[in-house]
Amino acid sequence: MNHLKIFIDLTRINKPIGFMLLFWPCSWGLAYTNIITEDINLFFYYLFLFFLGSVLMRSAGCIFNDIADKEFDKKVERTKGRPIASGRISVNLSFLYVFILCITAFFILIQFNLTTILLGMGSMFLAFSYPFMKRVTYWPQLFLGLTFNWGIIMAWASINNNISIEIFLLYLSAIFWTLGYDTIYGGQDISDDEIIGLKSTSIKFKKNIKMFVAICYLTSVTLVSYLFQNDVGLNLFTVFLILFILSLIFQIRNFRLSNPISCLKSFKLNNLSGMLLFLAILTTSI
Repeated sequence: MNHLKIFIDLTRINKPIGFMLLFWPCSWGLAYTNIITEDINLFFYYLFLFFLGSVLMRSAGCIFNDIADKEFDKKVERTKGRPIASGRISVNLSFLYVFILCITAFFILIQFNLTTILLGMGSMFLAFSYPFMKRVTYWPQLFLGLTFNWGIIMAWASINNNISIEIFLLYLSAIFWTLGYDTIYGGQDISDDEIIGLKSTSIKFKKNIKMFVAICYLTSVTLVSYLFQNDVGLNLFTVFLILFILSLIFQIRNFRLSNPISCLKSFKLNNLSGMLLFLAILTTSI
């Protein structure tokens, strides 16, 4: 039982915000294919596969991130109790868990077409490079955006077997969304990160962090609005889009660097934001 608790702490599977933020972009890409009008069973089957893949890869990513950051985590109040940093589990066993999770995710990946499989394999480079970005650039959040939203392109390719300019625009919108919410999240650790020499957009823009997040979110909304401009009107799409925008505005208004808990609460609200945009895109397919 104690080892199960360590595994849960290691994968953070008890904190669903992580894998949901990986899953929602997949759902956006799948909803955008309009497959629900042609084969609703395939839509829900693929949605389920992408959800499982998100849980598995997020879990593997958490473990690998903790392996890479174990020396830094020991020096940060919020992370010093993590299993690897605190010595509750060995690095070798942690690597074994990463391998098992990735192999399991691979068996899910091969349920799709070859284009999606190749895209999924290519995403591994992004996933396992991300933990090192905070050492070399103030823009690790941008790299996270590239990584976390790759599922949009994979979901599109799983149905259409290609990549289009439209799906790339949705991917770009999601990157700016991630850049905004992860900057909020990073606001919790600014003091510790500065002491130990780690970099982030939270640190780079700390004097104007709300303005930076607002620009990121505005860019994301502008790209989505441009992509779906023909769907705007007196309809459910517009209702859900407005709710999505309001959820982003609420985050900006409510997080404060002086209150780390407010940063975490605003960050977690993005689970709702992701769902609202999924519902908005879904209504264009029904």
